[in-house]
Amino acid sequence: MSSKSRSMLPGKMHPLGAVFDGRGTNFALFSAHAERVDLCLFDPSGTKELARYRLPEKTLDVWHGYLPDVLPGCCYGYRVYGLYDPQAGHRFNHHKLLVDPYARQLEGQFVWNDAHFAYMRNDPAEDYSFDACDNASWMPKSVVTERADTIEPSQCGAWQVPMERTVVYEAHVRGFTMLHPDVPESLRGSFAGMSQPQIIGYLKALGITSIELLPVQSHVDEHFLQARGLHNYWGYNTLNFFAPHSGYLSGNTAAEFRQMVDRFHDAGLEVIIDVVYNHTGEGDHLGPTLSYRGIDNASYYRLQPADKRFYINDTGCGNVLNINHPRVLQLVMDSLRYWAGEMKVDGFRFDLAPILGRTPDGFSRDNNFLQAVSQDPLLSTVKLIAEPWDIGPGGYQLGEFPPAWSEWNDRYRDTVRRFWRGDAGVMPEFARRLHGSSDIFEKSGRRPGASINFITSHDGFTLNDLVSYHQRHNLDNGENNRDGHHENFSDNLGVEGPTASPEINALRLRQHKNFLVTLMVSQGTPMLLGGDELGRTQGGNNNAYCQDNEINWIDWTLLENKSSGLLEFTRQLLSVRQEFSVFQLPRYVHATDNPDMPEISWVSSAGSHMQDEQWHDHQNHLLGYFLSSTQLTPSGKADKLLVIFNNSKSSGEFMLPIKPGSGYWELLIDTAESTETANDCLQHRIKAGTALERPGLSVCILLADCVSENS
Repeated sequence: MSSKSRSMLPGKMHPLGAVFDGRGTNFALFSAHAERVDLCLFDPSGTKELARYRLPEKTLDVWHGYLPDVLPGCCYGYRVYGLYDPQAGHRFNHHKLLVDPYARQLEGQFVWNDAHFAYMRNDPAEDYSFDACDNASWMPKSVVTERADTIEPSQCGAWQVPMERTVVYEAHVRGFTMLHPDVPESLRGSFAGMSQPQIIGYLKALGITSIELLPVQSHVDEHFLQARGLHNYWGYNTLNFFAPHSGYLSGNTAAEFRQMVDRFHDAGLEVIIDVVYNHTGEGDHLGPTLSYRGIDNASYYRLQPADKRFYINDTGCGNVLNINHPRVLQLVMDSLRYWAGEMKVDGFRFDLAPILGRTPDGFSRDNNFLQAVSQDPLLSTVKLIAEPWDIGPGGYQLGEFPPAWSEWNDRYRDTVRRFWRGDAGVMPEFARRLHGSSDIFEKSGRRPGASINFITSHDGFTLNDLVSYHQRHNLDNGENNRDGHHENFSDNLGVEGPTASPEINALRLRQHKNFLVTLMVSQGTPMLLGGDELGRTQGGNNNAYCQDNEINWIDWTLLENKSSGLLEFTRQLLSVRQEFSVFQLPRYVHATDNPDMPEISWVSSAGSHMQDEQWHDHQNHLLGYFLSSTQLTPSGKADKLLVIFNNSKSSGEFMLPIKPGSGYWELLIDTAESTETANDCLQHRIKAGTALERPGLSVCILLADCVSENS
């Protein structure tokens, strides 16, 4: 379509994006190297182009123009003209309709077609060639929206939970609701489905405080997955950093996400979202041109200095967002403020976060982005969680993020897995992980909440599969079982996969509970993978990123299986964690001789302090973890608890220590007990100084001095 003869008004260079002022809409797009920018307007369905306007002004590398009478709901896209010279880092192709990086909503679905590529895919010259096909028919369109009320920094955090009391529950919007019988079929897989009372009520009753959702920003499938008939289910392939993913909308408005957040807040639950600001869905030099690449490739991406045709690939996903560029940094900061301010989320989990802290000299906690977040009046008030690794040089940065950040602790994950597998020599490190990984975080003045403790996450085995499979089983992914983690530190306990053996199944259930107890008694912030409390399985697939089917969808018929008692056990366990302050200490504490101070100490099977030789005795499988607090319980007593671990398959005796005022110990949790005897109070009263027989592969929690000798 030819350009309209009527010119746009000059408009303003800020704010970026399409902003409706009550009479018309201002359009502003950053591109430092473009020669011309055309705005294309479409009908409400986004299928028919109605008009095309050239943005008339360029101010400080921002192209802008104003159109009266353009109202919310209008669909649009950009065509950007400039040099097509991949070796110089420029990939402009005005034949490609591009998504506005600041669009708050997208209309229509992305459909793969060769027209999305700026070069001719069958040309031997590869991306040196130039493709003149129009891709508009297969592209979602940006939508003009009304701006919602923004939360002021002074209002943010009113419903937030302190890190020491936080229990994170990782879930997927689609997978959590697709098979839920109480969610209306039309709402399954959507934000509206996630906000149904039955879903929120289930999470509230479980005892978690915060739900962490896998990526909810607009994302696309990779081309190679589309060719296999698969999808990027996890969503770590972002198209736009503002628009909620249209596949999760039951209607046609982005407000559905905010309504979901409001309902969680009404129930006293936080919402944390997983965000991917390290790369985009445009891939490597042979990837499609969908937005940033066609707007200003040389500004938005980090390119190889010696040959700007190629991208730096510290993400393993083909490209790296150039967050060191001021306008790209602004994009990320504006996006975060939008989700925290207008969408009201309580925090962010940053995928491959070291990318965001990289300087030309490597990772630095003084990087512009990390400093910008720390001083931002809004973002400095929300939860900030880093995945502290990427695949670039020096990419493993566990413990190196600024004080306000928490970090996914894979050292915790691997150590706990190895301990319960029975690996020799793990006990000293296991104790350090129970202590909140003070060896990693305390040196820089950080607190236990900095450690996000997890045993399973979306990436890897479920907890059921961790005790049922020794090898990964990823053939469904179409990569000949080569993808996914090779070392899982798992133990199938004798049989690979499902078995009819009552003995193995009972042992697997006990190990499942052992992991849950370990997670909830550790200092730090626990994270539970959604469905682990039900015994969910992925059939041994430890890289189910591309499985949008029953492999990933939670099977809610598991609720009908009451025999394992797993769900009730998890609820009881979370209740114990929330009841006793010793599991939620806001600061690191250590062994002390002062009875008026909180204490964490280690007890041997003889009931005395662990000695050096006992820590390194590979035949020693019993460990006592004693915690005391000066904070009084509702009954007016100070917490004194003892957790006893036995990671041997053989039973052993543990002498219950005699602590001041602890003539008796009460058994609160015991993974070795059957469901039928779990609430028999007479079996829970044990005298201090007694040798307690601890079955193999078990853990128990005991509370001191809860009953008197004459009661």
